Amino acid sequence: MSTAKHSEPTDIYTSFKEDVNMTAAELTKWLKTDESKSVGQDSGDGQSIGHHSGERIVEILGKKKADLTPADEAHMHKVHSYVARHSAQGPHHQKDVETSPWRYSLMNWGHDPLKK
Repeated sequence: MSTAKHSEPTDIYTSFKEDVNMTAAELTKWLKTDESKSVGQDSGDGQSIGHHSGERIVEILGKKKADLTPADEAHMHKVHSYVARHSAQGPHHQKDVETSPWRYSLMNWGHDPLKK
């Protein structure tokens, strides 16, 4: 019998909470920095897709689990996919991590890879 954990839709809340390791206050403060605004693909309005995502994550973090909408859950899936995919693409030189666009992009999505 396999003990591998299969991701079910009901597990997205748990996955999201594990992926997003920044608090709403930390993320809000981060999104105001020039570093946050310096990375990511432009969404067409001068702001990056990741920056918009960070704002949405702050909204989701402010809600109770019972109040989450299907749109919130869809965004939580998007966050989980992005963090998993982008984390695997980390910089090869450990000394570069702290000020890397890679880390800044992940932080826009609520995940600081240097946070324990």
